[in-house]
Amino acid sequence: MTVRPTISTDDRAIQCAALALDKKAYNVKILDIKGISTIADYLVIATGTSDKQVMAIADSIRTGLKKFGKAIDMEGAKEGKWVVIDYGDVIVHVFLEEMRRYYDLDELWGAARLQEIPSEYLWEGKGA
Repeated sequence: MTVRPTISTDDRAIQCAALALDKKAYNVKILDIKGISTIADYLVIATGTSDKQVMAIADSIRTGLKKFGKAIDMEGAKEGKWVVIDYGDVIVHVFLEEMRRYYDLDELWGAARLQEIPSEYLWEGKGA
């Protein structure tokens, strides 16, 4: 019997953001929704510039977290416009920019506290 390594909910959210940022996702946010919803503890929201990048970001997250167990569900990966990955405690949304603006989850979950992403994972604003 193989024992899988475990990961805390906080670390899962940070790892999802880090894996998205590794694929050059931008405007990545971790929203702490523990106090305002029962659907999950965190939402991770990221944006890609093309359908192929959205799919690559989602695949990077799914593959990178596989060692901690499979996602409960993953939707939208074939179209690459809005991919949702559900880990139960963390729900990841990877959008094309126009889809993110249209559905505006940032505003919908505006009452959520922003969880800081460690600076070593950030690439935006650090030059090319």
